[in-house]
Amino acid sequence: MTYKRIFIIVADSLGIGAMDDAEKYNDVGANTLKHLSYAKADFSIPTLGKLGIGHLTDINNTPPATRPLASYGRMKELSVGKDTLTGHWELMGLYIKRSFPVFTDTGFPAELINKLEAETGRGFIGNYAASGTEIIKELGDEHMKTGKLILYTSTDSVLQIAAHEEICPLEELYRVCGIARKITLDEPAWTVGRIIARPFVGENKTNFTRTPNRRDYAIKPFEKTVLDSLKANGYDVIAVGKIHDIFAGEGITEAYKTKSNRHGMEEMIRLAKRDFNGVAFANLVDFDAVYGHRRNALGYAQAVEEFDRALEEFLPLVSDEDLLIVCADHGNDPVHHGTDHTREYVPLLAYNPLNSGKNLGERESFADVGATLSENFGAEKPSIGKSFLKEIRETR
Repeated sequence: MTYKRIFIIVADSLGIGAMDDAEKYNDVGANTLKHLSYAKADFSIPTLGKLGIGHLTDINNTPPATRPLASYGRMKELSVGKDTLTGHWELMGLYIKRSFPVFTDTGFPAELINKLEAETGRGFIGNYAASGTEIIKELGDEHMKTGKLILYTSTDSVLQIAAHEEICPLEELYRVCGIARKITLDEPAWTVGRIIARPFVGENKTNFTRTPNRRDYAIKPFEKTVLDSLKANGYDVIAVGKIHDIFAGEGITEAYKTKSNRHGMEEMIRLAKRDFNGVAFANLVDFDAVYGHRRNALGYAQAVEEFDRALEEFLPLVSDEDLLIVCADHGNDPVHHGTDHTREYVPLLAYNPLNSGKNLGERESFADVGATLSENFGAEKPSIGKSFLKEIRETR
């Protein structure tokens, strides 16, 4: 074992440029980090800059570091799609060859809705693709009057159910989403990647606001991941944010929910001050959910700056026996058309105080992260991915 603790921070949707197959996804020209950085004239990410992110794409006010503190590269997604599950599962060694079903154009079939109403005892309104913030404005008042829950989808493989917390208490919303998860597993054509509970509050459409009490019900990974191997070998696998939900709890030994990017970094800082042997794995979802999907480039830029300040606090806690990996799971370019994820390369930054920063080049799969974990901890290797452990171990 080279490193006792490995911290993985997924900056959800922070892509760094369209992949070579982006045309298939209508994503030619996408570059999340570049475009958000130019939305703010005084954009400033000195910590990420020192780590070497300026070597990966054109970033406003962030030139390539002369002596980067971290090893750096960009990772290609081997799997099909540009979904949260696909990206995270590939990071941990799974190769997804078939896309999860989407219902963007047609909504969900009547048979599914009828079954959901029968088994939950609830009525539903909506059933079309929409922005989550917009659909609660459109249907929130009707929901409050009738008690019917708002059901919708997006360009992702998701079935989302929104409800006002005073009209439908959280436990009831979670119960309904759990039943929806079960029903969608009964028929392969309905098996979306995630069911998402979307609670909100407010008096009317002028001030409806989604709350942090979101809950995701993901399908279980179809094979064992690197997380399962680590857990089986007695290592700690600590999930922060929606990591537990993304892997449906598989391979996780501890889990901590978060309410924001800031809260996620606070949890990681807390864990860095604690002794453990294994992996702390965090997802910072605000980049994607709050800014990317809403095409808020300025807000996204400010969120990256906030993350940079949190990293400045985090880095001194990374000991000689630790490794920090910063990466992403897909893109979500805030100046691109539509409100969908974008098919992009993602950054790879690997930092240890004793290692010199090296150019890791273009990695052929996100699974290089999982392969590196496996080699470090002596766990079963995934079927895809090439470890970069030996490449980053050169001592200053």
